Amino acid sequence: MKLLGELMEELPGELARQVFTHASWSERRSDSYDRLAFLGDSVLALAITTHLYPRLEAERFGAGRLTKIRAQAVSGASCRAVGERLGVAERLRDAAPRTAAPSTAVLVQTERVLASVVEAVIGACYLHAGYERTAAAVVEAFTPEVDGALDHPLDFKSTLQELLARRGEEVTYEVTEEDGPPHQRTFGVAAVVGGRTLGRGRGRSKKQAEQEAAREAVEQAVERAGG
Repeated sequence: MKLLGELMEELPGELARQVFTHASWSERRSDSYDRLAFLGDSVLALAITTHLYPRLEAERFGAGRLTKIRAQAVSGASCRAVGERLGVAERLRDAAPRTAAPSTAVLVQTERVLASVVEAVIGACYLHAGYERTAAAVVEAFTPEVDGALDHPLDFKSTLQELLARRGEEVTYEVTEEDGPPHQRTFGVAAVVGGRTLGRGRGRSKKQAEQEAAREAVEQAVERAGG
């Protein structure tokens, strides 16, 4: 946390102002943290992936499991926790214009806002200090969240729900096929988001098939977020 805090303090005035400007506080959306958050989201994902990849043996941690760990480590809840340790809510409150006072108290406590500001901080640090310094700071800041994802992994359905909630999307699970006799039934399930099938899974039970569909959908959702 120390490194990311130090980088944040180094930010030049214009970048720092943009990091802590909500879109509703500016006539031009480009003056808010939105674009920086988009950039920071990708830097965050790359930094955590690069940190995890050589440290987790391939026999136990395949691509699917790595995707799940990363998704949990960089989730909205994780970013909010980092933001609370960085004190971004206080900085955002201080930066709010007086005309926004009625909604500021609620706004600065919203997970989606705090997570976006943390991503914007990372994006701004990347522009100012480059990838290497920013990645090291990100890994240090998110170490508790990475350790939590390793020690207490969420299930794929919960991970997918968290990822989609940040974009205001929802997933439904649709049974697409049922094979075999009643005592040896196999189910096929599709994870559908916004009319699109993001993942498919098969299993001996509907729950197992849903988990497999969610696993595939998590990978798709993370790719979409990074792209």
